[in-house]
Amino acid sequence: MRQDRAEAVAAAALEWLAATDDLLGVFMGASGLTAADLRTRAAEADVLGAVLDFLTMDDAWVVAFCDARGLPYDAPLRARVALPGGAQVHWT
Repeated sequence: MRQDRAEAVAAAALEWLAATDDLLGVFMGASGLTAADLRTRAAEADVLGAVLDFLTMDDAWVVAFCDARGLPYDAPLRARVALPGGAQVHWT
């Protein structure tokens, strides 16, 4: 996946988080971002990566997001890998 497409998937994930119950608050608490940070930095690759890191922590969130957006279930992880800092680490 190209970085521009990955950023679009992550931006959609952020929109979904904001519209889904209290998940945006949970994300902000987990990431340490404030509402002001999100307003000014939402398009930055590291913030978008953090959104995808958060989303992919729970399979139910991934399924709900992908179903809502008509995306394959592996799209969030493929998008995360395409963003800076998303390369898979091999410890062996």
